[in-house]
Amino acid sequence: MESIFHERQEGSLCAQHCLNNLLQGEYFSPVELSSIAQQLDEEERMRMAEGGVSSEEYRTFLQQPSVNMDDSGFFSIQVISNALKVWGLELILFNSPEYQRLGIDPINEKSFICNYKEHWFTVRKLGKQWFNLNSLLMGPELISDTYLALFLAQLQQEGYSIFVVKGDLPDCEADQLLQMVRVQQMQRPKLIGEETAQSREQRLPKSDVEQAIEVNHPFDGTGILDEDEENFQRALALSRQEIDMEDEEADLRRAIQLSMQGSRRSEFLDSVPQNFPQSPHTSQSDSLSSEELRRRRQAYFENNTFGQQQQLQQQDQTQNLCDKPTRSSSTLEADPGGDMSEEDMLQAAMNMSLETVRNHLNTEEKK
Repeated sequence: MESIFHERQEGSLCAQHCLNNLLQGEYFSPVELSSIAQQLDEEERMRMAEGGVSSEEYRTFLQQPSVNMDDSGFFSIQVISNALKVWGLELILFNSPEYQRLGIDPINEKSFICNYKEHWFTVRKLGKQWFNLNSLLMGPELISDTYLALFLAQLQQEGYSIFVVKGDLPDCEADQLLQMVRVQQMQRPKLIGEETAQSREQRLPKSDVEQAIEVNHPFDGTGILDEDEENFQRALALSRQEIDMEDEEADLRRAIQLSMQGSRRSEFLDSVPQNFPQSPHTSQSDSLSSEELRRRRQAYFENNTFGQQQQLQQQDQTQNLCDKPTRSSSTLEADPGGDMSEEDMLQAAMNMSLETVRNHLNTEEKK
């Protein structure tokens, strides 16, 4: 869109910006438009003088300010219309009965001039696309073909007067370029007032409260989280807490398993030297053949099975003789957790392992 000519608002010279944006160039200046306005004023004065220079109406007309311009830079529709006549262009009221009877689709026109109170701006077709060339915008605004009729209808509802520009507009570079390519606009241009407000906020000194907030909460470049992002962060934190709890439970179960494995390993090591003495010259792992190891493992499992059966018999006898059950491994299995803490569960696991070792040793001594 760099090839599109677009004048931004300066003072109240919107009529000048409207004409230049329509013609796509610096065709009119405030001096030239003032000259046209003064010419219109003189023509009106001459018509009023025809009724007599001494009449009350003529004297009242001379005392009134010009209706075609003022000191702020505003120019009337008559000034704009006369300026366009220089280029062979004329204005027709869009919502007039004469134009509406023609039944022309707005998309088939070339340009429009819109006015509300003292503001003027142009909507023009360049190439095959429509653009809002309002001088209050930071740049041209792309208008789709399907949105054009809705855009004009919305302006009318807001009180705008819309004029159709009839005639051949002068050639311009933007029109020629956009005949070959189409442009896309990802973001609507901001109003000049929005840019000014943002720049003013950046230039204004910060209050003591704002400075205190920045000291306590320095900006780290991540931006302020909105409500959805804060909810997401809270949900993420809760999820992490649940994962940590699951990890702690997994660590507890793993510790119990290691404790049980340690007790079984000690039982195996205790049973080997009792049933199979080692050679005095070599270590146990180095001197035993694979066949001997197989026989010893088989003997250990047979012995361990017999010991477990005796252990169960002893536990049954103990339960029948005692009125108050002791805190044995069977009790722990019946009540594996309850309200026990993690430390109590670890201690219980160690007690279970030690009790298993003691029962095995008692069994071996009885043999």
